[in-house]
Amino acid sequence: MTRRILHVVTNVGRYDDASGHPTGLWLSELVHAWDVFSTHGYEQRIVSPQGGAVPLEPRSLGFPNEGRAARAWRADAGKRALLERTAGPDEIDPADVDAIFFTGGHAVMYDFPDSAGLQRITREVWERGGVVSSVCHGYCGLLNVRLSDGSLLVEGKRLTGFAWREEVLAGVGKLVPYNAEEEMVRRGARYEKARLPFVSHTVVDGSLVTGQNPRSAKATAEKVVLALR
Repeated sequence: MTRRILHVVTNVGRYDDASGHPTGLWLSELVHAWDVFSTHGYEQRIVSPQGGAVPLEPRSLGFPNEGRAARAWRADAGKRALLERTAGPDEIDPADVDAIFFTGGHAVMYDFPDSAGLQRITREVWERGGVVSSVCHGYCGLLNVRLSDGSLLVEGKRLTGFAWREEVLAGVGKLVPYNAEEEMVRRGARYEKARLPFVSHTVVDGSLVTGQNPRSAKATAEKVVLALR
């Protein structure tokens, strides 16, 4: 049986403050996961909160953050087109999704948390036994997901995501709209992080699979594969 993966990406291209600093999808997080799932022959689709085009985080495109796989994606017209016409949530039937994978980039802090469409898909995937996963800031998409009984999906769950220390070291502590690590803890999540910043770190709690930062994308996808088995 072919597994079906739904990648979630952002539509936001700038920080929502006076700086107007550009942001967007951290491309390697999508690419590394996509390549892992492709190796296993999974069907893959991309959704965004509004559908349509996806801006790319400029800092994800230069040395040393981009890497060979992301460069190859940008050089491939067919792959680029996937980010020019993403599906909207209303076009997705959760029954056709075995695992949802929230990608990151600071932009997702704005449009992931309060997307009713993404929350609906995530809830239905989770409640029918699918895998819910995220990498880096992608866990912002899990902040406000409530299950049918009204409880928060993340409450009591072990998970990880971009740490506040990493925000500060990346020089964006004064740009981001909130402290995602802190918000997760407020919601009752059992947040975990690596002892050192910017190293690969993943956490698996049943069907919830999360990665801490961009370097965790491949390992997170590999653990999604294991969870689907």
